[in-house]
Amino acid sequence: MKATLPKEVKEVISKIEKAGFEAYVVGGCVRDLFLKKEPNDWDVATSATPEQIQKLFSNSFYENKFFTVTVLTGSKDPRLKEIEVTTFRADFEYADRRRPGKVEYAKNLEEDLSRRDFTLNAIALRQKGKELEVIDPFEGQKDLKVRVIRAVGKADERFKEDALRMMRAVRFVATLPAQAGLGFEIEEKTRKAIQEDAGLLKEISAERVRDELQKLVLGEKAMEGIEALRELGLLQYVLPELEEGYGVSQNKHHIYTVWEHNLLALQYAVKNNWSLEVRLASLLHDVGKPKVKKGEGKDSTFHGHEVVGARMVERILARLKFPKKQAEKIANLVRYHLFYYNVDEVTESSIRRLVRNIGTENVEDLLQVRMADRIGSGVPKAEPYKLRHLRYVIEKVQKDPISAKMLKINGSDVMKLGSLSPGPKVGYLLDILLGEVLEDPKRNTKLYLGEKAQELLSLEETELLHLSKKAKKEREEVVTKQDEMTKSKYWL
Repeated sequence: MKATLPKEVKEVISKIEKAGFEAYVVGGCVRDLFLKKEPNDWDVATSATPEQIQKLFSNSFYENKFFTVTVLTGSKDPRLKEIEVTTFRADFEYADRRRPGKVEYAKNLEEDLSRRDFTLNAIALRQKGKELEVIDPFEGQKDLKVRVIRAVGKADERFKEDALRMMRAVRFVATLPAQAGLGFEIEEKTRKAIQEDAGLLKEISAERVRDELQKLVLGEKAMEGIEALRELGLLQYVLPELEEGYGVSQNKHHIYTVWEHNLLALQYAVKNNWSLEVRLASLLHDVGKPKVKKGEGKDSTFHGHEVVGARMVERILARLKFPKKQAEKIANLVRYHLFYYNVDEVTESSIRRLVRNIGTENVEDLLQVRMADRIGSGVPKAEPYKLRHLRYVIEKVQKDPISAKMLKINGSDVMKLGSLSPGPKVGYLLDILLGEVLEDPKRNTKLYLGEKAQELLSLEETELLHLSKKAKKEREEVVTKQDEMTKSKYWL
C-alpha cells in the first residue's frame, strides 16, 4: 500500500520494534486510510505487555483492565495527541453481552484480529520503508472495495460477545462513504445473524445505544440507517415509539405514511447538514401522531400530536440518557414545530410569545425543523413566502425599538438640569437628544447629552417643538429604512 503513517505513529511503532516487539496500526484508522478518510484517532496493537509499553513510554498512563496503554505524544494535532497501544488480546466470557468478563493475551496478531467485529476493522498495517505492509487475514480490503460489512468469523458469536456490534453495523451503513454511488451494505449472513440476535440489544446500556444512535443520525445516509434498524428488528429496542408510525396513513395534507414522512424530514435535515438536535427533532417531530389519530382516509385528524409528541420525546430521550438540556431543546422543537403563521392574521405579540417559548437561541433550529417537515410532506418549497415573512417579523420584534429609552440620560435627568416640572417640554428635549444620537451613536454619553440639554434649555418652547418634530420625522425615516433593509434580506 503506497501511503505513509503520521510521524507520531511511526515514532511509537519504531520505538516498540527497536525494543524487540511487534507493533501494527489496527482498527478504524486502517479502515479510514483505505477509504481515503482522515482518521480521527490511532490505535496500535503490539506483542509487548502493558508494563513493557509503559517502560518504553514514560509519558503514558494505564487505567483499564483491557491491556490498553495511552501514549501521550505531545503532538499539536488533536487526533495524534494520544495514541492507544494495546497488547495482542483474546477476549472471551462475555457474561453481559457488553464487555469481556475475562481478557487474556493473544498468541499473535492474527488471533488479536480474529476477535474484532467486522472484516473492514480487522486489517493491520506497519511501515516498511516507503510503503505500508498490509496484514489482512479476513479479506477486509476486498469487503471495503465492494462496500460490504461482514462479521469476522461467525457473526452470531461476534454479536453474542458484544450485542452493540449489531447497531454498529447499521451505523457504518449510515456513515461510511459511498464510492461511485455504491454505499455500504450488510452481508447476508451477518444480516441474518442480526435479525436473529436483535433481542440481545436489550442488554446493552442506554448510554452506549445513545452514542451509536447519535453517530448514525449524524451520518450522510442517516435515513437509510434508521430504515435498516427497522428492517433488522433493532429499532424496537431503540426507538419503538418511532416504529409505531410504520404503515400509519395520513390525511389529505400528506402523500406519505407517518413513518415515511418522518424519515424524509430527517433526510432533508441531513442534506442541509443541520445539527444533531434538528435532525433528531425532524425524525421525531410527528412521533405522537399514531397515539392521537382519529378516523381514516383523507379527513383523518391528528389533533394535539405536537403536544403528545413532545412528552413522548422527553421520555424517549430520558430513557436513552441524553443530557437534560439537550433533551429539553429537542422536545421543545417538537412541541412548537406546528406553530401557526399566516401573514395577515398573526400579530407581533404572538410572535414574541413564540420566541419566548422556544428561546431566541433556538428560533433558527425551529424554522429548520419546520422546513424539514414541509419537504417531508412532499411540498416543493422548504421556505415559502410565509416562512420568509416570519423570519422578517421575528428579527423585527427582537430588535430594540428606537426610543428615548436608548439614551444614557432620562426625563428625570433633564428635569433636574432645567429645574423643570413634568410636561411636553421634557418630551421635546428627549426627542431632540435621540435625534443627536441617531445621527452619531458616539454622542450617547451622559456627559454629551447633559451638555446638549443645557444648551437646548435656553431655547423657547415653540422652537423646541419645531426641533422635536424634525427629529421625529428623521427617526421615522431611519425606522423605515431599517425595515426595508430587513425585508430585502428575506426577499419580501
